[in-house]
Amino acid sequence: MSNDSQFHLAFVAVILCSILIPAVIYVVMVVKRSISRITVAFLGLTLIVVASVDAVLLHHIAHAAQQTSVLWDDKLFASELSIALYLLPLVSAGIGINILSHLLITHLTEAEQAYDHAYKETK
Repeated sequence: MSNDSQFHLAFVAVILCSILIPAVIYVVMVVKRSISRITVAFLGLTLIVVASVDAVLLHHIAHAAQQTSVLWDDKLFASELSIALYLLPLVSAGIGINILSHLLITHLTEAEQAYDHAYKETK
């Protein structure tokens, strides 16, 4: 497989990881009327994993862009647009971390309330 075709394949994978997969996850979480904590945790972890895969793919295609004969990819990764490409996985990872921290805070609040309720009954 040539460098140009590898670059284009990796670029399509980055677009899928950056935009399509997180968008589907967001839609699932918004559309569902009731959703279990395990599902929410899984979706949050998925956002973090997708963001990390996306960052690795971006690094790979930035290196591959230097070795292709096409000029537009060199200009893309040498410009400010490359920063914008790295912001997409950062946002997805940030949202995933926020989702997981929300679950943890909710669980800890409920555990504290259960402890307080049990402690008040023993008095």
